[in-house]
Amino acid sequence: MVDFKLLDARIPEEVHTAPFHERVFPDGTLWTQFYRTDTGYLLRFPDLGDFEVSADGCAVHCRPATGISEDTVQHLYLNQVLPLALSKQGKLVFHASAVEIGGAAAAFMGESGKGKSTLAASFATSGFRFLTDDGLMVEASVSGYRVLPSHPSIRLWQDSEAALIAPDTPTAPALEFTSKSRFLAGETIPFCDSPRPLRRVYFLGDGSAANLTFQRMRPAEALIELVKHSFLLDIEEREMLAAHFDELSSLANLPIYYRLDYPRRYEDLATVRQAIIEHTTEESETV
Repeated sequence: MVDFKLLDARIPEEVHTAPFHERVFPDGTLWTQFYRTDTGYLLRFPDLGDFEVSADGCAVHCRPATGISEDTVQHLYLNQVLPLALSKQGKLVFHASAVEIGGAAAAFMGESGKGKSTLAASFATSGFRFLTDDGLMVEASVSGYRVLPSHPSIRLWQDSEAALIAPDTPTAPALEFTSKSRFLAGETIPFCDSPRPLRRVYFLGDGSAANLTFQRMRPAEALIELVKHSFLLDIEEREMLAAHFDELSSLANLPIYYRLDYPRRYEDLATVRQAIIEHTTEESETV
C-alpha cells in the first residue's frame, strides 16, 4: 500500500521555506514540521529524522538523524508517518484503538492520555484480540464499514504496564524519544489480523465522571469528533478535505457513536470491560 525505504543517515538539510503546519506537545516541545516539496512532502521530526512522502502518499523515504536506531525509525513510520501517507490515498485513518468483541470491532477514540491504549491492553490481556493501538483505518464494505488491523503492538506508560502486563510479555527495543514501552502481540496479548465490521465507536471522556456512563451521539456530534481525530497530511488541500468530509459524513450517519466516561481506576477496568462488552453486543443497536 505504501513503499517504504530507509536511506542513509545524514545531517538534516536546511529547508528554505516555512512549514505549512507544525505539531507541538502541550509543554511547547516541537514534534513535527510539515513542508511541501517539489515531489510531495517533507515531515521533519527534529533530532530524529526526515520522512519524504510522495504527493500521492504511495512512497515514503526516511533519512534518520545520526545515531537514531532503525527501531525508532520504524516506530515513527508506523505510528506517525504511515497514517498520514494513507490519508493522501484517500483512506480514513483515526487516532484510535480497537478490539474485537463478538466478531466485530469496538473502537476507542480520544486525545492523547484519555486511555485508548490502556483500554485496548485491558481487553487484550483478558483474551479479546486487539486490532490496533493507534492508527485505526476504516474502509467501506458491502454491509457498512470495517476496521483493518494495524501493526501488532501496544504502547503503554509504566503505570498501565504495571497494572496490566505480565512480566514475561515480549517487548520491542526501547526508543530514543519516549519512556513508553511497546509490547508485542502473542499469547498474552492476542492480535486480530483480519478486518472486522465496525460496530461501536466510543469517544473517551476525561475520567471526571463519578460512574461509568454511555451517552448516545447525534450524527452531527459524531462528525465533529471524527474530524478532530482524523489523520490528515495536508490540512490545506481543499479538494482532498472536501472528499474527506463527505466520507466522514457518511460514516457519521451510522448509529454507533457514544460518549464513554468512567473513573480512571485500574481496579475498575474489569467492570468497564464487561459494560462495554454488553453494550457492544446489544442486538437492538447493532448495524
